[in-house]
Amino acid sequence: MKQTNFAKRLTDFLTSYLSGERGYSDNTIKSYRDTMLLFLIYMKSIHAVMADKIDFIDITQERITGFLQWLEQERDCNISSRNARLAAIHSFFKYLQYKVPEQLAEWQRILSVKTKRTPGVINPYLTADGLNLLFQQPDTATEKGRRDLALISLLYESATRVQELIDLTPSCVTFSNPALLRVMGKGRKVRLVPVSEQVASLLRSYMEENSLLKPFTNEYPLFGSNRRQKFTRMGITSILKKYAGMARKINPSLIPEKITPHTMRRSKAMLLLKAGVDIVSIRDFMGHSSVTTTEIYARHDKEQKIKAIQLTALSDKVEDYPSWLKDKGLLGWLESLGK
Repeated sequence: MKQTNFAKRLTDFLTSYLSGERGYSDNTIKSYRDTMLLFLIYMKSIHAVMADKIDFIDITQERITGFLQWLEQERDCNISSRNARLAAIHSFFKYLQYKVPEQLAEWQRILSVKTKRTPGVINPYLTADGLNLLFQQPDTATEKGRRDLALISLLYESATRVQELIDLTPSCVTFSNPALLRVMGKGRKVRLVPVSEQVASLLRSYMEENSLLKPFTNEYPLFGSNRRQKFTRMGITSILKKYAGMARKINPSLIPEKITPHTMRRSKAMLLLKAGVDIVSIRDFMGHSSVTTTEIYARHDKEQKIKAIQLTALSDKVEDYPSWLKDKGLLGWLESLGK
């Protein structure tokens, strides 16, 4: 079978250019690969162009905009996901400007496709009461329950993205005061994330029980299967949804209908904001590339504060606060992040 010019360039883009010339992370490359795979599926299902036949003549601005509409209408992608797919496409066609200049005019038409503006609100998050209810659900009398409690507690406490949590190994954990996680974020940027005493204790017990404190286990997955295989995004989402469903039956008002690992990240950002931590420190804690992203939480909090005060406000009693809010050493560490 003869390889098309499109296939050659796409292969080079995904296997050499992104990692070698641009230095993109494995997660970014996977995201770009998934975007191009979806585009191939779109071309086959909508335009009857098979993946092994597609070439540059088949790709136009109209088909790219059609692909974006297909993502929203047929794949039920939200605007943020649609824009992320478009960013991957733009990266590919910027690369093609220098590799296939014969069709530069069409590539520039494609690059003129704009992102959509997203609403200035964020999705639902868990309040302190909702989090406490969620963390009560795992059965800590069982090994699996203890593992799951450590996992969902750390997912919230560290505000890591789900892939960041998946990629953690025992070597990423330092039991200092406060305990710290070394997290590889977007763009291969490393950040140190503090963990409160309560969650650090859960994590240490889990690691001891699973022999993850021994030197030879340093590069094992921190959370994985019995065969030391990393959990998948779907696996972690399934664990979280299981306990969210249990908690929702107890008190539906505290647990949103739709809950994902990213809900835990949003919940941490909102509670940090309510605790009075400044925007720049929250940006550094969350690993946001720009404070503009973090400001979405501040805008949302301001708009919703009066309407949702009974659901979101923390108690005036210190003993009712989540443990990490009472940890002065941890708050001091957070305050030093932006300095």
